[in-house]
Amino acid sequence: QEQLVESGGGLVQAGDSLRLSCAASGRTFSSRAMGWFRQAPGKEREFVAGISWSGGSTRFADSAKGRFTISRDNVKNTVYLQMNSLKPDDTAVYYCAASQGNIPYMVQQGYDYWGQGTQVTVSS
Repeated sequence: QEQLVESGGGLVQAGDSLRLSCAASGRTFSSRAMGWFRQAPGKEREFVAGISWSGGSTRFADSAKGRFTISRDNVKNTVYLQMNSLKPDDTAVYYCAASQGNIPYMVQQGYDYWGQGTQVTVSS
């Protein structure tokens, strides 16, 4: 079983950067793909980025391409989401999730474990 804890959210201005971290405490982290999702008020939770267990394969939502990067450190059991050029539309609660296997699915159903989320607010 994986327990995931996100950190790094906060209030920033448009154009700023933030790095989110997700620390995993289970024993299977290094064998699972990981994903980041977000949910804005009144909207469905949506995929942001995903990374394979080795870090060799990544996926991004169109809204994140060119601005966000995802990485992981399998020694530290941590996955990161670097967000640059933030926009007010990026305001949401950001969740990390552990995949059922090695595929960074772009849908929630592909993930077994979820963190509690961290708030990101981008002011204009």
